[in-house]
Amino acid sequence: MGLIKQAIDSVMNTGKSAIGSTLKDQYKEAIRCPNMPENLLMKAVTSPSGVISNGSIIVVDPGQCAVIVDNGRVIDATAEGGTYEFNDSSTPSFFAGDFKESFKEMWKRFTFAGQSSQKQTVYFFNLKEITDNKFGTSSPVAFQDWSHPYKNEMTNSMMPLAVKIRCYGTYTFQISDPAAFMSLVAGTASEYRKDDVVSQMGKEVEGVLQNLMNELGNSVHKTPVLELPSQTDEIRTMMDQQEFDKYFRERGLRIRSFVIQSVTLTEESEKAIKDYEFAASSAMQRGRMTDAYANAMEKAAENANGAPAGFIGLGVANMAAGGAGTGAVNNMFNQAAQPATETYDPYATAAVAGAATKAAEPAPENPVGEAPADVTPEAAPATKKCPRCNYDNNPDSKFCGNCGNPLQ
Repeated sequence: MGLIKQAIDSVMNTGKSAIGSTLKDQYKEAIRCPNMPENLLMKAVTSPSGVISNGSIIVVDPGQCAVIVDNGRVIDATAEGGTYEFNDSSTPSFFAGDFKESFKEMWKRFTFAGQSSQKQTVYFFNLKEITDNKFGTSSPVAFQDWSHPYKNEMTNSMMPLAVKIRCYGTYTFQISDPAAFMSLVAGTASEYRKDDVVSQMGKEVEGVLQNLMNELGNSVHKTPVLELPSQTDEIRTMMDQQEFDKYFRERGLRIRSFVIQSVTLTEESEKAIKDYEFAASSAMQRGRMTDAYANAMEKAAENANGAPAGFIGLGVANMAAGGAGTGAVNNMFNQAAQPATETYDPYATAAVAGAATKAAEPAPENPVGEAPADVTPEAAPATKKCPRCNYDNNPDSKFCGNCGNPLQ
């Protein structure tokens, strides 16, 4: 039993009613599955009697695949659009295009002793790309962010910052092997819809996503974490080369596109990036250290055990930090202590020059009101010597600053 392609494909362009009338006039039965919606992946169609009569016609629309099953065994299949006559005296044709070999293998596995059956069904498969399938991470996934590298002091090598992210996006898939899909997923159900498979696919998509994250975050690609949504072409290439959808392919499905629409960091990862960027900015470090040290000094002055105790504790903490606090504050004060740029004042400059000239002139021998040069005024004693220890004290001192002995 097999299919024989007929040369009446032009009739298909005239509409459904024309097809029905034409086929009804020439053939016993016409079996087809028109307008398969996107949410319908497989549908079983048979004649009213459940038996496909010899000479019946089977119409396969573009984007469809038809598999004829005779009481559980595959007797023929085609994935090429067109009109076919069912002939129980011919051998299987398998006009299957890319699926030809898989259909032949399926035919061998499901062929019995060649006995005729009492139930024959045509299973139509939707080969179009099934779109608008959403995915989201149920829990954060790990990512190596090379846009924030750090040096590993033990190995002296650069390492990426490990972050965790949540991703949301969409993917499309397609039935890539109807034989495998029928054997492992849909079976011989009368109808199989998109909703029957996407619930399971959604769980496995997370595994695909983690494989993509590992690849995009490795030392070859070094994709920045916030640029993941723009990696659509790279993701498509990786899916083809690495076969991250391997488990889908084994069941006759294939992910055609995988688009990450949004990426959000966990709170811990956001903090890690902020700390990284702060550590990379010395100006921010000095500013924050100065503020922290100033606040600590203010708190120390308000210490309940007294300001000295508070400052002692602050000093101990500063020494433990290698003088980071005082270093930051000293830098601030050193910058403030730099001499200001002097402004040129012509009047002040002239006054200074005049004073210098006057100071350079010789003084008169006997200025009016001054004592003659040969008269020396009595000088006041410079120190007050202690009679006990001979220590030189201030002339106004009442007691010796060395031994405490009263001074006259």
